[in-house]
Amino acid sequence: MSPHLPQISGKELAKAMSKIGYLPDHQTGGHFILRQSMPPHRRLTIPNHRQIAEGTLRAISHQASMGVEESLSSPTG
Repeated sequence: MSPHLPQISGKELAKAMSKIGYLPDHQTGGHFILRQSMPPHRRLTIPNHRQIAEGTLRAISHQASMGVEESLSSPTG
């Protein structure tokens, strides 16, 4: 059984990703575009929603090449 993920907004997720090297690049419509500061300079697209769906959250974590627990252990603190 997979762990239950916290309810988190797009803004909070972008902040959490900045702690692991994904910096804001730009915003297009309702999405934040983040760029990895170190090579290979991956790009993440995060929807600017009040609540990110659990599957979307899991997919973004997977794209960031890390575990869900690591990326969300302290999203706002």
